Amino acid sequence: MALASQVAANQPEEYEVTIEKPYGLKFTKGRDGGTYVEAIQPGAAADLTGQFEVGDKVLATSSVFGEEIWPAAGYGQTMYCIRQRIGPLYMKMERRFGKWDGAGDLTEKEIIRFERNSGVVSGRVREIQLQNYQRKMEQKMQREEDLRMGLKLCRDGKYEEALEKFESVLGSKPEPSEAAIASYNVACSYSKFVQVEAALSALEDALKSGYEDFKAVRTDPDLANLRKSEEFEPLLKNYDESFINENAINAIKSLFGLGNK
Repeated sequence: MALASQVAANQPEEYEVTIEKPYGLKFTKGRDGGTYVEAIQPGAAADLTGQFEVGDKVLATSSVFGEEIWPAAGYGQTMYCIRQRIGPLYMKMERRFGKWDGAGDLTEKEIIRFERNSGVVSGRVREIQLQNYQRKMEQKMQREEDLRMGLKLCRDGKYEEALEKFESVLGSKPEPSEAAIASYNVACSYSKFVQVEAALSALEDALKSGYEDFKAVRTDPDLANLRKSEEFEPLLKNYDESFINENAINAIKSLFGLGNK
């Protein structure tokens, strides 16, 4: 029989923290639509508080401006507040001791290991496989719908609402192609708001995920504010193979004295 103190020790508890950028937190979207801590960067602001743990749930945050506190209504809206926040970020959190909504999914490797250890392919294992598959399909359909809606909202000039949809996609473990499109459009939206730091971060995420339409990046009107940043060209040149190859050719020409008159 478990002692009352042992049961109480594992019950969710709340705590409050105020941190500065860079936060050093990565978030993910739970099955309940909530925002959970997925990873903590060692040595960053969040880690130095000694409070955050993987699996903790965001209950409330500072509003974008001022002292107002907004409840964490949904993943997209919460991420919008966190990214856009001007000044120190207040966060009200729920400590989950690693028991968060979404942590229960078993990977294929875990299922195979379970089968090998048990010596029999049980009905429970088949059930877990089916549940995982159904959940992935549901998430994929929701991501596709959020992407479509986000793009429509962008076309209508409703960038704040579009951001919530794109952030929702990014929090649902998207495929690289989905992440690239969503991150690119997040960059466009933040650029429209002249939030250059957030736009640069989102654009880098898009490029890391395989976004390769460099002509669009250099000409898209929605990125006009971002292109004014001194960090824009250096970032793009790290991923634009045509620029990298041109530099390599010029280096070879220089090495062998080609092109010298």
